[in-house]
Amino acid sequence: MTRERLFLYDTTLRDGQQTQGVQFSTAEKQRITQALDKLGVDYIEGGWPGANPTDSAFFEAPPHTRATLTAFGMTKRAGRSAENDDVLAAVLNAGTASVCLVGKAHDYQVETALGITLDENLENIRASIAYLVAQKREALLDAEHFFDGYAANPEYALACCRAALEAGARWIVLCDTNGGALPTDVRRVVSEVIAAGIPGDRLGIHTHNDTENAVANTLAAVDAGARQIQGTLNGLGERCGNANLTSLIPTLLLKQPYASRYDIGVSRDALAGLTQISRMLDDILNRVPMRQAAYVGASAFAHKAGLHASAILKDPATYEHVAPETVGNSRIVPMSNQAGQSNLRRRLTEAGLEVAPDDPALGEILDQVKAREDEGYSYDTAQASFELLARAALRRLPMFFEVERYKVTVERRKNEYDRMVSLSEAVVVVRVDGEKRLSVSESMDESGSDRGPVNALARALVKDLGQYSDLIADMRLVDFKVRITQGGTEAVTRVTIDSEDSKGRHWSTVGVSANIIDASFEALLDAIRWKLVHDTGPAHADAV
Repeated sequence: MTRERLFLYDTTLRDGQQTQGVQFSTAEKQRITQALDKLGVDYIEGGWPGANPTDSAFFEAPPHTRATLTAFGMTKRAGRSAENDDVLAAVLNAGTASVCLVGKAHDYQVETALGITLDENLENIRASIAYLVAQKREALLDAEHFFDGYAANPEYALACCRAALEAGARWIVLCDTNGGALPTDVRRVVSEVIAAGIPGDRLGIHTHNDTENAVANTLAAVDAGARQIQGTLNGLGERCGNANLTSLIPTLLLKQPYASRYDIGVSRDALAGLTQISRMLDDILNRVPMRQAAYVGASAFAHKAGLHASAILKDPATYEHVAPETVGNSRIVPMSNQAGQSNLRRRLTEAGLEVAPDDPALGEILDQVKAREDEGYSYDTAQASFELLARAALRRLPMFFEVERYKVTVERRKNEYDRMVSLSEAVVVVRVDGEKRLSVSESMDESGSDRGPVNALARALVKDLGQYSDLIADMRLVDFKVRITQGGTEAVTRVTIDSEDSKGRHWSTVGVSANIIDASFEALLDAIRWKLVHDTGPAHADAV
């Protein structure tokens, strides 16, 4: 059976950039464009030419893509011809084969926000689209506020769509701009729009996630007949975000009835790179990836309960709706106080630790995990610390170095501007390579700002570890999380550190103490020891 084509339109670089706190550089926009093109989307909306220097620079030297690069703008203003509208001219001057223009489809928005008549708005849409077509550009109308407009005045909302269609628009994109529509509304309205004479193969859907229904609304529109899907990577976008293409793409490619009914232009090989693309975007934004993200999150295929882990060992399909490798993710069986023998054996195998089923160390490891989690540790989210605990119980953890003592001081003093500033200093004494080494470090950065006592301690620790210094030179702390696990005077602090290195590895470690410095130092030590275990080779790693 021939599958019907669905077209994927990515607006990460335009609508995604409207996310609070997000601003892409031109180089970052080019990098994201190349990743999207490799993934296989059909359209990449590069931004709004003339709206800001970054977008203009991007279109001045756009990357070569298989996907259709699209410029975004707005319809001409009332009282001007399309030929003499400077804003429209800036969009056309971007030179893209495709142009998407936003035009209001809600009578209230036309009269209140634009302050023009309904007829003037229809003429702006018609004339602008006709002008694009005359310039040999593929034209799209972004029918803004369409679902609200259709609820208030369906005749006028449809008239806006017809004006664009009759002027030659390739796509009419129905927008849930305020994000308040629900799937039943979207499916009904899209069906009625098609019944009113707007062909489904000319309709797109653009949803926002203000009710946490952007993906569901998009699928409802596809079910009703829309054939272009707009969204963003990781669901970036205004307010609560847009429809998440990182969720939609694997759903359309792997789930029925979509998998057998539609061709979305993304291959299975490209899909296997989805997790990497998602995390690349988070890296560009300096964000910690959301663990619970569908398909690509670190916890998307994590099996914590002993019952689940036991079943997973027999057949992963018992608790996984798709295989993690299809989207480039991996399965995790974390250790926690719910863990049983199944979790433990699975986790040890994944760490490369072969253990006999009757090894008494298995019981010792389980007892230690459960006892330490009672103290406030969490091995559920700190897999690297669990591995080190297991290696120690199995007598397979080398003594790379020993910390004999450390001290941290924080001093408040006046600077040259007679203002009180902080200065943190740490002293660490380690025994490594048979020698005692003392390192001192301050936490002052290049700008002269104090980065705090934990930063000073980390700098001092890694300053001189002898033969191991080069091995940890590419380590980078990605995230630092602090949680108080008990209140009052008996408060216990849990610190979790996420680290990564140049090999693309990510690992998490945990430390617990009534003292935040001690907890931080414990997590930091685990992070370094885990890396050394994995970078010094099997022979060294198995030493006692």
